[in-house]
Amino acid sequence: MSRPGSEQKKPSGQAEELALDTDLGWAIRLVSSAFHRVAGESVAELPGGPRGYLVLAALAAGDPPTQLALAKEISLDRTVMTYLLDDLEAHQLVTRRPDPRDRRARQVLITDTGRARFSQVRQNLAAAESRLLIDLDDRDAEQLRTLLSRVARTAQRDSLAPTEADC
Repeated sequence: MSRPGSEQKKPSGQAEELALDTDLGWAIRLVSSAFHRVAGESVAELPGGPRGYLVLAALAAGDPPTQLALAKEISLDRTVMTYLLDDLEAHQLVTRRPDPRDRRARQVLITDTGRARFSQVRQNLAAAESRLLIDLDDRDAEQLRTLLSRVARTAQRDSLAPTEADC
């Protein structure tokens, strides 16, 4: 039994290490940095790099969105989206056409060339992701993806919500 005030103190470095070990910000920063490095290398040859990849991924997944809807989906400024689409279109990876429901809007479509290029880049990116997730079994890796997607949707929703300053 110890007397009050006689508890053994942990070396300050150990206490800080334990706190850092469970710190969300630290983990996200480290993982984000590593992911940007490996993902950046995988998508570097695409026009727009990671942003170009996100556009192709969004387009490969479903019906052709309008340019504005696509910008919102991938959380990209609409002016930046215009320049990015110009570049992707110049490389014949996407095409734009008037939206049949609203001729003022433009739909964005992935081309066959874009789909083939996306598939190739996706394979390279999957290999890079596997290296990053090497210490997780398949179930843990899938759970991590699911949880991060949920948090990302929350973050995206919250970033689109009006703030008090906007009102």
